[in-house]
Amino acid sequence: MRSAHLLTAATVAAFFSLSACQRNVAVTTPTDAPQNGLAGGASTPTPTSANTVEPTPRPEAQFDTKKRPAWLEERIVQHSNEKKANPPIHIYSYQYNGATVYFETTPCCDQYTNLYSADGKLLCHPDGGLTGRGDGQCADFAKTRTEERLVWQDPR
Repeated sequence: MRSAHLLTAATVAAFFSLSACQRNVAVTTPTDAPQNGLAGGASTPTPTSANTVEPTPRPEAQFDTKKRPAWLEERIVQHSNEKKANPPIHIYSYQYNGATVYFETTPCCDQYTNLYSADGKLLCHPDGGLTGRGDGQCADFAKTRTEERLVWQDPR
């Protein structure tokens, strides 16, 4: 009796696996080179034999060092004296609501980023935190900011 149930279950499984595979799907692998020199149409070029694995040297960051406020220079020195963060901290300047602001990233996970006014006052936390959406005080920052300039990045 037990073997009859096993045989029936095996027959049902075999039936479903055979019927599931027969859906008129044709899989072909081309073996001839395309006639026009392009693989897969006009937008895909033929593969080349050029080595594309060579790493390209990373260019040195170009910092915007013009008119850094004293408070920002102090903040940069403070970051430089702390343990290296991963990922490295970056400070950008933007135009936001008609004024120059400074955006400071954080090293990692669930930490608020900081947005400072030109005089060093903390305006808000645009992103980060548990939700990743910051404190909600400047929710439009990412959409309305302009004129991004890298002011500083931890070089270590």
